[in-house]
Amino acid sequence: MARKIKWTEAAWNNLEENADYIAKDSPHYAAAFVREARDAARSLAYLAERGRIVPELNNPNIRELFVRSYRMIYQVTEEVVYIIGFIHGARDLWALWKREERPYSEDVG
Repeated sequence: MARKIKWTEAAWNNLEENADYIAKDSPHYAAAFVREARDAARSLAYLAERGRIVPELNNPNIRELFVRSYRMIYQVTEEVVYIIGFIHGARDLWALWKREERPYSEDVG
């Protein structure tokens, strides 16, 4: 059974901010990047457990896939995969989410 894919507002904003940054140099590359990210998210409908457990969180329901050098962080439930973050791999996840006052799992349930 396929799971639904839902982006949280925070994660979608992360993706848009990263795409805007890339678009400063190449709008074409930024559009391709967004397509790649959306395709990766859609693939989780059937293969949600394929991503690794996020090391900082050590929760088997919070996983990540890399899209180029970006971390797509998602929470797996029985029926839905929530995309909860999309950050550059070089950024400190805890520091970023603390600054945003964002709980790691959002209010996704």
